[in-house]
Amino acid sequence: MSEPIFEIKDAVVKVNAGTPEEINIMDHVNFKINPGDFITILGTNGAGKSTLFNIIGGDLHLSSGQILLHGKDITNMSVEKRTRFLSRVFQDPKMGTAPRMTVAENLLLSKKRGQHRGLGTRKLKQNMAEFHKLTQTMNNGLDERLDTPTGDLSGGQRQALSFLMATIKRPEILLLDEHTAALDPQTSADLMRATNERITEDKLTCLMITHHLEDALKYGNRLVVLEHGKIKYDFSAEEKSNLTKEKMLTFFGDIDG
Repeated sequence: MSEPIFEIKDAVVKVNAGTPEEINIMDHVNFKINPGDFITILGTNGAGKSTLFNIIGGDLHLSSGQILLHGKDITNMSVEKRTRFLSRVFQDPKMGTAPRMTVAENLLLSKKRGQHRGLGTRKLKQNMAEFHKLTQTMNNGLDERLDTPTGDLSGGQRQALSFLMATIKRPEILLLDEHTAALDPQTSADLMRATNERITEDKLTCLMITHHLEDALKYGNRLVVLEHGKIKYDFSAEEKSNLTKEKMLTFFGDIDG
């Protein structure tokens, strides 16, 4: 078996430390992310899903424990440095895009992430064919709006753009933070299909928080269930294939199906 890309060792995050209200919102968690994993993550509100993502992204510091990338300790690495290997798509379609810039300009900005930046018109034109082909994969008309300011897009188009921006440079780890939750059911389903196709075709390593049992069961090769800041279940691909929505509802009945 290959070595994990990312590993969390005995991670603890305390709030109200040193007071009678002290609580571990991440409670001695051990977690490995292997190359090519597509991990769906379930849990009720307050279970620790966002805490886990914020630990991985560097937005939240550990009270104790260790974080490793390819075996190297990055526990204290800044958020900015983690963007070199990590991309994240949030629930809110307005996050992750520059509203006054066009679709093409947003994509170019993402393509140049980590490089010396500059939006020269010539360079933008040189990339238009690539961006047209890329946006066609979303099947939602985004390819016809490359010159449209992002703020004028529909919520579904804007979220699709956020996803393309997050994956254009093929990050080592992709975090999808309920990225379809704010969309209507049909738009959500369409984006989820496009998401799965891109992750599968590009062999991306991805973690996806969802409240939808069907999506958690349908997509990915691992299913993690969080509860009270701990990993309660970590189902393998084989175990996952034997799960049903009814079985999952016996674990916790208040996840939105």
